[in-house]
Amino acid sequence: MEYSFPQYLLAKQSVDDRALNKDVLQALRLHLSPSPLRVIELGAGIGTMLTRLLRWDILPPTATYILLDQMPENIAHAHQWLPLWAGQNGWQAQPTPQGIHLQRGEQSVQVELIQADLFDYIPQKPQPAHLLIAHAVLDLLPMPQSLPPLLSLLQPGGLAWLTINFDGVTTLEPTLHPELDSRIESLYHLSMDKRPSGGDSQSGRHLFGHLKQAKAPILAAGASDWVVYPYNGEYPAQEAYFLHFILHFFEESLTRHPSLDPHAFAHWLQERHAQIDRAELVYIAHQMDFLVGAPT
Repeated sequence: MEYSFPQYLLAKQSVDDRALNKDVLQALRLHLSPSPLRVIELGAGIGTMLTRLLRWDILPPTATYILLDQMPENIAHAHQWLPLWAGQNGWQAQPTPQGIHLQRGEQSVQVELIQADLFDYIPQKPQPAHLLIAHAVLDLLPMPQSLPPLLSLLQPGGLAWLTINFDGVTTLEPTLHPELDSRIESLYHLSMDKRPSGGDSQSGRHLFGHLKQAKAPILAAGASDWVVYPYNGEYPAQEAYFLHFILHFFEESLTRHPSLDPHAFAHWLQERHAQIDRAELVYIAHQMDFLVGAPT
């Protein structure tokens, strides 16, 4: 199988749709500023969160949406995919020097597509945002030192919607080999904690303390677990590809790990992929969502 990160981002849309905590989402709706709204999304990928907010009618009639990602292939894919999505969903899309203008009736969204590392972007002191989004991002960064610069992108009274923060539980069912399953899960989580770029396999629970230290009031918080399972003998949408890609993350993280027998691990991966092909695998990952105010 060929693995494409933009394709993975497309495949996990339906997984994230189910996972995002609806109480936190409702708090976002209640606290969100009216038009014109300025949004900055960090690690925005190909723009699936933007299209989700449009599908769910969360953005006000006038908005500017800064879509920031460090991967050139994601930004390139966004330039191609967003106009296609727009045409299929009743929006008009026009290219602009900064990105794309989306229009549907009285609703207007200026999308700026920026390829940059977020810590290179922050010192440029962009215009502050009413809403900062970090979706499946914070558990990849060094904490707590990353929070103050990220939250500096907010204007006073602004909001940060911090979603899909991994929190230390991975479940693959049915069990294959209890001892090996447990060792692989533990080593996979440990690999998150030892990333050179930072990261935390218990990011969700630790964010309560980190946000308090950053003086960012928590307005709402709740679980946002990924739960992927077959229905009527098949996975919905593109979720089989999503599951194969999750196993690809395991493979990238743990191949040649000194604590794993390479043949046993390769066989384990083969068995898990076969479970997906037979629509048998159930995957659960525990995560947390937060809505917070700008630091006081």
